[in-house]
Amino acid sequence: MDARKIIIDTDPGQDDAVAILLALASPSEIEVLGITAVAGNVPLPLTSKNARIICELAGRTDVKVYSGCDAPLQRKLVTAEHVHGKTGLDGPDLPDPVMPLQEQHAVDFIIETLRNEPAGSVTLCPLGPLTNIAAALQRAPDIAPRIQEIVLMGGAYFEVGNITPTAEFNIYVDPEAAKIVFGAGVPLVVMPLDVTHKALVTKPRNDAFRALGTPVGHAVAEMTDFFERFDKEKYGSAGAPLHDPCVTAYLLRPELFTGRRINVEIETHGDFTLGMTVADWWRVSGRAPNAIFMGDIDADGFFEVLTERLGRL
Repeated sequence: MDARKIIIDTDPGQDDAVAILLALASPSEIEVLGITAVAGNVPLPLTSKNARIICELAGRTDVKVYSGCDAPLQRKLVTAEHVHGKTGLDGPDLPDPVMPLQEQHAVDFIIETLRNEPAGSVTLCPLGPLTNIAAALQRAPDIAPRIQEIVLMGGAYFEVGNITPTAEFNIYVDPEAAKIVFGAGVPLVVMPLDVTHKALVTKPRNDAFRALGTPVGHAVAEMTDFFERFDKEKYGSAGAPLHDPCVTAYLLRPELFTGRRINVEIETHGDFTLGMTVADWWRVSGRAPNAIFMGDIDADGFFEVLTERLGRL
């Protein structure tokens, strides 16, 4: 089979970095057409920089990086330095990138790529706020039926929120963008906190990254060493949840995940529920399903794939 063509839309973020590395380590199955940066975990200049740092760490300077939207569609930007550190990639000591940032805006790249590639051949993989994707859909509605699938990390059901009591960070930062994407009629696969909080980097799993003995293995181990301090303190968990790599892992091994096709609506006005993914898990609303909302993961299988692939870089 031909490699699956994807665009990674991202706001790196340590877990974004691991998701990117997993994709770049799997060229026979995944062809990364480009990486588009969006403001989210840290402001846009840093996410654009971090995406290039990760490409260089992977030895993939052939992958082009595009800078996108620097703020949500209608709101002020909320960032997450309290989780990811001031650079977004705190932990390892990685050099500044040498490879250039592309001049074309990320939204224009997304539109142009979807128009030029065969219809139904490109998957979008958003790992951060959905601003770039929504902006592309607003500017060029004709691209919606050309998208093969959108596989994204965002939202929650049983786990509810991680930035507010009811909202997951990626959706909360730009709920209007999320509403556009979830209402676009594009096939959606959603990796919510319910799944990603089961993909925990325990000490043995992090030791396995470090034991690879490569710059990538050491960098990933150092990222998760830094990243986990927040989640251990907040949740009392055994390690850091690798949220965004679940998106890439799904492209490689969809059988690792189980979920339901349900209706998911985005709350854009609630005083206490802004950014909530209202997931009709029990199908009680009567609303038409619009997404496959994942509920579980084979965590051991996930880390086997991740460690093996990182070892290729």
